[in-house]
Amino acid sequence: MELTGHNLIGGREVAGTREGIRAINPATGEALGPDFPGLDGAAVADACVLAWEAFREYRNSSPAVRAAFLETIADRIEALGDQLIERAMQETGLPRARLEGERGRSCNQLRLFAGVVRDGRYLDARIDPALPNRAPLPRPDLRYNLIALGPVAVFGASNFPLAFSVAGGDTASALAAGCPVVVKAHSAHPGTSELVGRAVQQAVRDCDLPDGVFALLYGAGNEIGTALVADPHIKAVGFTGSRRGGTALMQVAQNRPEPIPVYAEMSSINPVYLLPGVLSERGKAVAEAFVAAQQMGAGQFCTSPGLVLALDGEPLDAFLDHAAARIAASPCQTMLTPGIHQAFEQGLAALEAHPAVTTQARACPADGNNQCRAGLFVAAAADFLADERLAAEVFGACTLVLRCRDAAEMLQLTRALEGQLTAAIHSGAGDEALARELVGELELKVGRVLFNGFGTGVEVCQAMVHGGPFPATSDSRTTSVGAAAIQRFVRPVCYQDVPDALLPPALRQDNPLGVPRLVNCRAE
Repeated sequence: MELTGHNLIGGREVAGTREGIRAINPATGEALGPDFPGLDGAAVADACVLAWEAFREYRNSSPAVRAAFLETIADRIEALGDQLIERAMQETGLPRARLEGERGRSCNQLRLFAGVVRDGRYLDARIDPALPNRAPLPRPDLRYNLIALGPVAVFGASNFPLAFSVAGGDTASALAAGCPVVVKAHSAHPGTSELVGRAVQQAVRDCDLPDGVFALLYGAGNEIGTALVADPHIKAVGFTGSRRGGTALMQVAQNRPEPIPVYAEMSSINPVYLLPGVLSERGKAVAEAFVAAQQMGAGQFCTSPGLVLALDGEPLDAFLDHAAARIAASPCQTMLTPGIHQAFEQGLAALEAHPAVTTQARACPADGNNQCRAGLFVAAAADFLADERLAAEVFGACTLVLRCRDAAEMLQLTRALEGQLTAAIHSGAGDEALARELVGELELKVGRVLFNGFGTGVEVCQAMVHGGPFPATSDSRTTSVGAAAIQRFVRPVCYQDVPDALLPPALRQDNPLGVPRLVNCRAE
């Protein structure tokens, strides 16, 4: 498939007229063709109008139709073969195995949501039949289910060019809910985005769906994204990126005449707790697992371990010595973009220059462009509490270890943390009481608590939560990964005394879809 650099709107290819994007191979510095010129405001508005027009039909499509559409997208992405992987490798510097795994995850989550749609539980259908003879007042017939919210603007992420991008989790869950999607492609991987966008566009044709169900837009700077979120036809936003970018979109969304929800995943340092028992029992093994998690993907995961908390003492010293030796021997990895690499270097330089921070280890010197030289740093918990700058996320393989005087200081620090995506507790014999207290505190701070592991590696399944209190996300009630992600793009409607023939299929008396329902407070 030849790349054209065109935007994809309503089944058409639309050449942009504004400043163009050109991908850069971060490993070589080479510019990659073609150019991807951006759209003007009128073209963005056209894409949003088409999405709204498509919504009227698409939201009422049957579960079978939407499920088949999602599965067809997955089939079309797989049919791209090596062209997709090779282009993504060029644009991101990521290795083949990582991208092949990410492609598999992307297709699996599309098929997961196909199953969610067919199952119908996400509709949360409830029926309270009429009680005409109830005294002192009769009860009307009341029926409740969830309906699609409307067209969704999705912003592709830099660190997952497939799983959090054009046909990633936000797009899959929105399409599953019955919402058309308008994607703003990330400027770091425009060619990868076009290939996937064409696969989705072809799936729309294959399934004979309205053209406006999907659009892919390009644009340099913030103009396109701002116009997209401000458009009155857009009813929700899915975003993965920086805190600054996410909060800017939240402000645009709230300043609209009709404010809309922005589901933004933004910032997390994912604290890891090393309790005394585990450091005494298997500190060396935990250190090796920690370094592997820190180094995974050059630390460019939103769940990478950016903070470690442990009680001061010899077991912690031994852990640090072993982790430092492993990091010092670690080779450098290419980061996703020159901009991400520059921000990483600035973050590490700030830590190295901080008077309260000790540099425990740095990885081998870089021998290529835009390479991540991992860092391990140590500070006292009291100094962390006294300086909010130490809590800033450094996106990349960088971890700050905090020496806590005692369990009370560890708990105090935990209460002072911002919202996070994950927290990991490593515990051994004798750690039960402290672990129990930490779980109680961390439930208030994170979206996922895990034991004796690390947050890297987010399973796409029914029970996963990839969210958390601000600034981890903009809405702690939701997840961007897993089956529950569909709940972001639906809203409840109650039907009172509506004739059976006019009810949504899930609420009709004969339940033609066979969806699970709650009738008179009992599961049916």
